[in-house]
Amino acid sequence: MPNRVYLDWNATTPLRPEARTAMLAAYELVGNPSSVHAEGREARRLVEAARAALAGAVGGLPRNVIFTSAGTEANALALSPGLKGPSGGPVERLLVSAVEHASVLAGGRFPPSAIGQIRVTRSGVVDLDHLRTLLGSGPPALVSIMAANNETGALQPVAEAARIVLEAGGLLHVDAIQALGKIPFDIKQVGAALATFSAHKIGGPKGVGAMVVAEGVTGLEPVLRGGGQELGRRAGTENVAGIAGFGAAVTAAIQALAEDAVRLVNLRNRLENGLRAAPGTLIFSEDAGRLSNTILFTAPGLKAETAVIGFDLEGIAVSSGSACSSGKVQPSHVLSAMGFDPKTAQGAVRLSLGWSTQEADINRALEAWRKLGNNLLRE
Repeated sequence: MPNRVYLDWNATTPLRPEARTAMLAAYELVGNPSSVHAEGREARRLVEAARAALAGAVGGLPRNVIFTSAGTEANALALSPGLKGPSGGPVERLLVSAVEHASVLAGGRFPPSAIGQIRVTRSGVVDLDHLRTLLGSGPPALVSIMAANNETGALQPVAEAARIVLEAGGLLHVDAIQALGKIPFDIKQVGAALATFSAHKIGGPKGVGAMVVAEGVTGLEPVLRGGGQELGRRAGTENVAGIAGFGAAVTAAIQALAEDAVRLVNLRNRLENGLRAAPGTLIFSEDAGRLSNTILFTAPGLKAETAVIGFDLEGIAVSSGSACSSGKVQPSHVLSAMGFDPKTAQGAVRLSLGWSTQEADINRALEAWRKLGNNLLRE
């Protein structure tokens, strides 16, 4: 759309040129990657190149990368009872932080009776003391903590959490979907048993995800059974074009990570300073380490749904901190877990930036906010 400003990158990103090129080339191939003839081997080559690219980007081994249909499926696959590591497990219960994505809060294949929640602080950071308490009162646990929150951008102490979990005989799963391409992430350095990723958060196509398993982790049961694809861990013919786009996007994102982080934090800070022109503006998780591209804010009297529509009419794409379910707006579970009342949570608006965001986009957003704020905050 012409003259639009896109500030909803945490929801999804534009397709990177590198990913588009890789996908178009893959669409020209006819072979099934499981076939042994030349056409099949060429399709397999693209899949394995993408597998190697993702593994190299996150400190894993190519043989331990499992491609899925999305990050949600990758999370469902990871949350599996019976997982066992070289020095932990088998896990019999699941502990998740209260600010996880809905696909993690759903618990995967753990029964509801075996799922517990870890508290977070007012800043949206996981309470490690509460984690220790929970780990000490039951059998070995799989613990799931995201690397970076999709709403607030708050970074979680996943490496420290991994040490605590391993000492208690458990295993750590890290949802690194918002972290990939924005901050350095290495599964071995973190000490995680499993990590999950999604292509469309880094400039790849929608509908492709992946899970990386640490060396020595066993007991993973597939969600989809049938053929022997993905070394028997996820049945179904691979989405060759999508996976090729994922691999190309990973390579491009990692190459630009350091430069983008510095540029985006400067743009984010300028945007935050402009938002504060409205009296009483609150930036959520501002006293925690955050992704360089993310702002979740509110102001007294602000209604998120009205603000999102207002920004949209001004040509700015932003999102609400609330989730819609069956047509009814509900307060953000993330902000509720942080201790904010429903009225505050329902006024939260998220702006997230990306590699093509420019100074002119920030100017447009601030101009729209000055116009909207004068009207919305009086309602």
